[in-house]
Amino acid sequence: MVVLLNKVEDSFARSVCERWNAKEDALLEILHEVQGAKGFLSDAALRTIANTLNISRAEIHGVVSFYHDFKRKKQPDQCIKICRAEACQAVGCDELIHQAENFFGVEMNNGGDDISLEATYCLGNCALGPAVMIDDNLYGRVDIERLKAISAKHSKVGSR
Repeated sequence: MVVLLNKVEDSFARSVCERWNAKEDALLEILHEVQGAKGFLSDAALRTIANTLNISRAEIHGVVSFYHDFKRKKQPDQCIKICRAEACQAVGCDELIHQAENFFGVEMNNGGDDISLEATYCLGNCALGPAVMIDDNLYGRVDIERLKAISAKHSKVGSR
């Protein structure tokens, strides 16, 4: 079964690379597209990308580890990113983080199976802090009650 899944991943990753004409300068786009299909980048997919683009796995590892949006393991159903930049700190993001950890029962940057809380630095919504991003949707002036409501809207996880 694992071999079959690796062949499917291998085939998909190769087709994505070929769609980008197997060009190394399209590596970020390729990684995003492959991750978008499964939610994370597997060893098999990275090996195929490296072979197809004729670059080392070390080069790919450098890119994947540099950009925090690339994930190497299956992610929870819902990812809540809370901005910790200076503007958001000035308006209470630390208290929001503390309350969110208590409510969701997970620690920042150590998510559970259903939900993760991730610290991020600047979501570009500085005038409306604390800023939060859930499933690529940006929200401003978020307190714990609003975070609970937004989370519930995005997933059954938040409706505790």
